Amino acid sequence: MRVDIREHWSEGRSQKSEVKGQMSHSKSEASGDVLSTTSYGGGETRRDNRTMPMNEGEISGLIENRKSKIENPLILVLFTALALLVSGFCSHGAEAPLKRFEFKHPAMGTLFFITLYAPGSDKANEAAGAAFQRIEALEDIMSDYEADSELMRLCDQPCGQPVPVSKDLFDVLESAQKISAMSGGCFDVTVGPYVRLWRFARKRKVLPTEAQLAEARQAVGYQKLRLDARTRTVTLLVPHMRLDLGGIAKGYAADDALKLLRGRGIERALVAASGDIAIGKPPPGKTGWKVGIAAIDAKDQEITTLLLLHDAGISTSGDSEQFIEIGGARYSHILNPATGLGLTNRIQASVIAPNATMTDALATTVCVLGAQRGLALVNRLPRTAALILIQDEDRKQSIASRRFWKIPQTSTGNQDIQATEK
Repeated sequence: MRVDIREHWSEGRSQKSEVKGQMSHSKSEASGDVLSTTSYGGGETRRDNRTMPMNEGEISGLIENRKSKIENPLILVLFTALALLVSGFCSHGAEAPLKRFEFKHPAMGTLFFITLYAPGSDKANEAAGAAFQRIEALEDIMSDYEADSELMRLCDQPCGQPVPVSKDLFDVLESAQKISAMSGGCFDVTVGPYVRLWRFARKRKVLPTEAQLAEARQAVGYQKLRLDARTRTVTLLVPHMRLDLGGIAKGYAADDALKLLRGRGIERALVAASGDIAIGKPPPGKTGWKVGIAAIDAKDQEITTLLLLHDAGISTSGDSEQFIEIGGARYSHILNPATGLGLTNRIQASVIAPNATMTDALATTVCVLGAQRGLALVNRLPRTAALILIQDEDRKQSIASRRFWKIPQTSTGNQDIQATEK
């Protein structure tokens, strides 16, 4: 399955569509698809040197045989109860084979994909529908395009005034502030004023003026955003602040959708929001989901690395598709909070961490920091790895963190999902 959707907030509300599921047929191991498995409970006996489940007739015969040999009534009652309990395990303990289902739905300016394993279509459709509803609810909270979103209502409040916010908005802002602090501001959700200038610049193909950038800079800086966990309030400390969660909201939404699926008993699943992917337990009979990383500027999305991942997040940031040329210079859609302009160096970063909220923010951060500083940050974080691809004129370079090569990889079979650039 190829995912090739640009990850940026689109203007206006994303059109909602019905949730549709498609069940994949089981295929051979060589195809790369996942095979269904069946497990059995108790009540097993040996036949032809293999372990096979007993049927009810065999259990009944065993009971009658033992009855004829047991004279003590109490022992007979206990033995019969035990045999019936074993029979119940045999009849009801076997799990239904899991089947693969795939869904997609527009939200947050991109397409969200859900791939899951469930015993049947009813449970799969119900779970996927609930997950997409949850994603839409988070879009209503975090969108910077919707004037009535909770985020935009917060930005409209007077500066210096603590504003109570929802748990979701507080949690995502708290996660963003932690990444901002550890990166020295190379990740910053207060860049909203820069983002507005850059959107106009991309449309007109004219860079913002120094005066415009200087004015916007007065309202930018993660230190100008204050969070109070005790009262769950947010305070904007200077006028004209505008928050932009485009570098973390999709990862948060993918994590939350995966959490919802787990709560409904579906643990073998992944949720992909373009370049941000939340990954659950592996498919049945597999050690991980096959996640492909494309080469920088790859033709036809050529895959350089195929990872086997489970219970993790992965995100890829870069400018192979989202860039603009102004005055002979190439500018990325990724903004540098220090300058207010798009990056001009060619860099792609794929980050693997415990969840997609982290990887969403860190992939952007590593691009802004650059290869050496970015790797230094990644190496300081537990259970985190990165692969950085750099292109300088005709020369391409691949640099990996020390944990990256410890991640299981494969060169066979089709990929389950591709970590496309966001």
